Amino acid sequence: MSRLLFLAAAVAMIATGAAAQNAPMSFFVTSQGSGNGADLGGLAGADKHCQTLAEAAGSNGKTWHAYLSTSDNDALDRIGKGPWYNAKGEKIADDVASLHSDANNLTKQTALDENGKVINGRGDKPNRHDILTGSKPDGTRIADQTCGNWTMSGADGAAMMGHSDRTGLDDSAAAKSWNSSHASRGGCSQDALKGTGGDGLFYCFAID
Repeated sequence: MSRLLFLAAAVAMIATGAAAQNAPMSFFVTSQGSGNGADLGGLAGADKHCQTLAEAAGSNGKTWHAYLSTSDNDALDRIGKGPWYNAKGEKIADDVASLHSDANNLTKQTALDENGKVINGRGDKPNRHDILTGSKPDGTRIADQTCGNWTMSGADGAAMMGHSDRTGLDDSAAAKSWNSSHASRGGCSQDALKGTGGDGLFYCFAID
């Protein structure tokens, strides 16, 4: 009897693993930014970038939004209800509340781009872990840290960024935050974003 129970448990584990692997991608970090610093063409341009990258990676039939706040939008309100899975079928979070809590599964190994590749983090060359968000840890806006609502690419302005690898200069909560670690220094240009370990990347979520 115990052997039958063991076999049943093994089958259940295999089925669960297979289901996870078959879960369609509904979250990714962009493999590339706009190339123009934090000027993403506003939210519309950022959403289009998410959509284009997702479809090029083979994800069709979904509507994608960028996880970005603006002066009158909160990032947490733009991304649907969840759950969300990365390109390898690994669950990132069940819902908005768990995404913005310690219950999320965002790490360097799971915060993958649309092709399932790891984003370079602290210690890698080049470091690309600074991810544009314009948000507080709870996903609400920081109105003056959105690079003019994602339309600026010069020496003025600033963008709040998170660390996709959850690693920084120390063990503080900010250093380990995926969405609210520090603001850009030196403005909103591509060089300014690269200066602290970024590349103008951002998070994308399927809203349906």
